[in-house]
Amino acid sequence: MSQSAAWRTHACGELRAEHIGQEVTLAGWVANRRDHGVVSFVDLRDRWGLLQLVADEDAPQTGHEGLQGLHPEDVIQVQGVVRARAEGQSNADRATGEVELLVSAVTVISRAARLPFEIAEHIDVPEDMLLRFRYLDMRRKPLKTALERRTQANHLIRQALVDEEFVEVETPMLTRSTPEGARDYLVPSRVRQGSWYALPQSPQIFKQLCMVGGLDRYFQIARCMRDEDLRADRQPEFTQLDMEMSFVDEEDVYALVERVMASLWKGLGRDELQLPLERMPHADAIRRFASDKPDLRNPIEIVDLAAQGGTLGFVVFDKVLEGGGYVRGIRVPGGASLSRKQIDSIEQAAKDAGAGGAAWCKVATDGPSGPLSRFLKAAEGDAPVDCPVGIAGLSVAGAAFLRELEALPGDLVVTIADQPRRALVALNAIRRRAGDLMDLTGGPDRLVWITEFPLFEQDDDGGFHPAHHPFTAPVSEDLALLEDESAKDRVRSRAYDLVLNGTELGSGSVRIHQRDIQQKLFAAIGLSPEVAEERFRFLLEAFRYGAPPHAGFAIGLDRLYGLLFEVASIRDVIAFPKTATATCPLTGAPSMVDAAQLEELGIVQSVPSETTT
Repeated sequence: MSQSAAWRTHACGELRAEHIGQEVTLAGWVANRRDHGVVSFVDLRDRWGLLQLVADEDAPQTGHEGLQGLHPEDVIQVQGVVRARAEGQSNADRATGEVELLVSAVTVISRAARLPFEIAEHIDVPEDMLLRFRYLDMRRKPLKTALERRTQANHLIRQALVDEEFVEVETPMLTRSTPEGARDYLVPSRVRQGSWYALPQSPQIFKQLCMVGGLDRYFQIARCMRDEDLRADRQPEFTQLDMEMSFVDEEDVYALVERVMASLWKGLGRDELQLPLERMPHADAIRRFASDKPDLRNPIEIVDLAAQGGTLGFVVFDKVLEGGGYVRGIRVPGGASLSRKQIDSIEQAAKDAGAGGAAWCKVATDGPSGPLSRFLKAAEGDAPVDCPVGIAGLSVAGAAFLRELEALPGDLVVTIADQPRRALVALNAIRRRAGDLMDLTGGPDRLVWITEFPLFEQDDDGGFHPAHHPFTAPVSEDLALLEDESAKDRVRSRAYDLVLNGTELGSGSVRIHQRDIQQKLFAAIGLSPEVAEERFRFLLEAFRYGAPPHAGFAIGLDRLYGLLFEVASIRDVIAFPKTATATCPLTGAPSMVDAAQLEELGIVQSVPSETTT
């Protein structure tokens, strides 16, 4: 398709052998210039590619003069005739490599100052510099390609949902502050001083109201804002695919999301997804992988060693078990080949996760070795046990311990002993680290539904809050437990997450659509009827007028695209991202505002201006 426009007849990257002999006009940026005396070359770049411009003995004087004095990133318009490159001078690495433009005239549209970094595919530049000059970074292939692929992916998703008869609804950006798990970004009202809007953490309530409104199937590629600590895969403002359906249950949501994902994978040229996707209850994921977002490409599983660990005479295990903690471990197939430095990195992963450390041993035919081994070997004077897999020198307890792990000669055993919350985090960390060291986490994509999440999570103060959000329906059989303070940790929810290669892509749930159950859940998290009515009046009122059963799902698109495009950070798939400190090097946001603006809003600033960033 020709990219004809007022300043050009074609794009630089679209010219091919079939255009030879045509007079064309191009516009773009000077990528580089090479002067060989009587012959001058310039590579002209636009979004669609590069084309070589040339002025030689066949070019008019105006062509020679036009290519003189150009600098990198000058914006020019050029006229000329497309011709074949000389024999032997084709560039197979470039789509336009068979042709070049014999220049007849050049117009300099705008000059470029000296650039802070080179516009090239591979450069060694601090990220802050790339973000400060993001518009220059966009001229480079990596970011430009990511944004083009993001456009393609968004189109595939939209098309798939439109084909499923979904209605796209744009929900408000200025709304009411509601508890959804993170801090709200607040916006003061000028016309109602003392009152505040909140930027939406998600369109949750509005999409439920769309269901009450009878739209039946809603979607939106929505902007969401959360004031929370950032990581490589988290931004203060992000984009999610938001969906909701009426008269459905979990099975309908799973099937719909899987069809959309399959369409996306196929459209992006990835390996075809095998449907239906795997499923795993939350309790099983925690038991087997110590994580609610397991990377199933990694075959290492967690083993509960409480029964066997308590018989070894290891005081660390004994104290943890007496205090109600976990003793669990992993078997790393072939891990005995790891160096001490590599094993130390596994132990450091446990420490970084909050555990005191990790006890480990290598397994060999002549017995175990390493810090844990002395608790597994037969004591001096005791007859060692014959081990069916050929491991010598073990005590009865040691043999039972390794048997529980199904350890074989050549394996590495790593154990964690700590209180449940820290133990699980550490086990997940050592499993991931060991998988990386043994190169176990390659291969095809593994997507899995994690289901039956707990409805509540307990905080450090002993209080309970929703594990997802306060609109998630509990499993029917557990409804009676809502009012039992001692049983809240046993209430299951009808919530589900979709996990790709160890990363949570999104979450959803069957929603509460009955006013009385919604009020019970508010009460269970400590919201009085008066407070619940004040905060959620519009939702509770809507439930009085015929609310259908409904369920939904939301996928974080920045995170999904970061994984699919295989970039180091989600910042690499976002046009104008923030840094890890939630600042924008390009615009200088957040910034101070004029005192007059604050006065107009009725705001008195107590933070001294010199300490505000």
